[in-house]
Amino acid sequence: MNLGKGNMAAPSSQSCTALERSIRERVPTLLTDLYQFTMAYAYWRSGRHNEPAVFELFFRDNPFGGSFSLFSGMHDCLLFLRSFRFTDEDVEYLRSVLPPATDPAFFLFLRELDCSGVTLHSVPEGMVVFARVPLMEVSGPLAVVQLLETSLLCLVNYASLVCSNAARFRLAAGSRRKLLEMGLRRAQGPDGGLTASRYTYVGGFDMTSNVQAGFLFGIPVAGTMAHSYVTSFSSLEEVWPQTLVAANGDHDNIDLISLTKGWLGRVCELLGVESGKIHEGELAAFLSYAIAYPHNFLPVIDSYSVTCSGLLNFCAVALSLFELDYSPLGVRLDSGDLCRQSVEVRHVFRLCSEQFSIPAFQSLLIVGTNNISEYSMAELNKKENEIDVVGVGTHLVTCTRQPSLGCVYKLVEVRGSPRMKFSEDPEKSTVPGRKAVYRMLDTEGHPFLDLLCLCEEPAPKACVAVRCHPVVGNKTCQSITPSQVSCLRLEVYTKGQITHPLCSTAETREKVQSSIQTLHPRHKRLQEPDSYIVAVSEKLHNLIAEIRKGSSNNSNFLLAN
Repeated sequence: MNLGKGNMAAPSSQSCTALERSIRERVPTLLTDLYQFTMAYAYWRSGRHNEPAVFELFFRDNPFGGSFSLFSGMHDCLLFLRSFRFTDEDVEYLRSVLPPATDPAFFLFLRELDCSGVTLHSVPEGMVVFARVPLMEVSGPLAVVQLLETSLLCLVNYASLVCSNAARFRLAAGSRRKLLEMGLRRAQGPDGGLTASRYTYVGGFDMTSNVQAGFLFGIPVAGTMAHSYVTSFSSLEEVWPQTLVAANGDHDNIDLISLTKGWLGRVCELLGVESGKIHEGELAAFLSYAIAYPHNFLPVIDSYSVTCSGLLNFCAVALSLFELDYSPLGVRLDSGDLCRQSVEVRHVFRLCSEQFSIPAFQSLLIVGTNNISEYSMAELNKKENEIDVVGVGTHLVTCTRQPSLGCVYKLVEVRGSPRMKFSEDPEKSTVPGRKAVYRMLDTEGHPFLDLLCLCEEPAPKACVAVRCHPVVGNKTCQSITPSQVSCLRLEVYTKGQITHPLCSTAETREKVQSSIQTLHPRHKRLQEPDSYIVAVSEKLHNLIAEIRKGSSNNSNFLLAN
């Protein structure tokens, strides 16, 4: 409820256990597409199921018209791999939906399947990433790594998208303003809401209204009150109890209604307004809430009229609380011109502060919530306003500008031999072979190019020229000289074990902010940013050319035989 800081608790052992259980419940082994099982059966039937294979997970275009994304979801992917098992019930269901001709021995194979033979290399979670860069490399027995495709995509796609969306909102808002995620009721189902709360916090939001997200992930939780609470009152007679004990330890019960009526008269006199339009039910709601939570008083003040009722009622109740040594928090605006209203509200706060000698009154919080989008967030910085905290829901969690990141999972090697997908659409072609991924930094530490190399190639070195070919756009060979080189790949899972420490949600959030700060302003711009270059080494470029040529020659195999 405290919107200044938010109420935060580190995840308890109970919540960590709940998180593990949540993964098993949210992402059971059957949460995949049917064709994964039919392909796995065909591999098994032909004796190819244990062939070593390598898949890569990546996306083709940066989201929201920007030049970067944020990699999220790896934590859940690792927990999923560790718990990957088919139960007897799973196998019996598969027996009922797969074609009757399926060999019964295949179901015995599935029952014994796990991820002990899988190895996962990954970009660190929370890092800025770019289109066409492999985020994950999944290697292992062909049938198993094929079966993992849909689940891994499901875990990475939305998490990375909504995290990137949150980062854009944070960039639009600037660093001063607090951001509250409040999209649970607008999210695509309970799991979408929980994932959104988690990864919008990772992406730069400060708080969430989602209590379960606070429990599972240690995210600060905050909230105010709904209009329904205000409109449920109609008379001061509904306020009960009507008294409040002072915060300084005085045990006398103070009649808060009488105290507030006195302050209301003084506020109306100060502002030169008539009291005839003040809504009694609204005042009753404010009093009732203040008696329940005198340290956390932050009402919504636009249920009837901000200037004629809500603001006056708030000031009267808040002044009463200050007199009793409590510290009210502020107000929420949820309709109309938020910028203009916030300026008017702050002006009244300052008048009350000066007139009644209460310095803290002028710095009370003003929260704005009204269908905020990235565009309207950016507009706040262009207009005069006094908004301290912005609450965002629909446009944040539903990613209205782009509903999917479009991650894909493509085969790049089988039995040690590189594989490449060709396509009628050249943009859908894949880059073959097992790769290492390096980030090239300039003299100021800004990344300017990500380089994909074959694993067997020596790593590029700082201050040494490298020849490379951009993956998209102008593919002419370039020579670049990085001041620093960073390897992006980590081994995070092998032989059934997570091999890289799992980060908490708060730790991943810190990594996100550090990673974004490394970006050059031209790549960080929300509108018309410069494109970031992703390139392949000369050796990998030559491999692509050889495979294309070989594919063309192999197309005549029928005639040759």
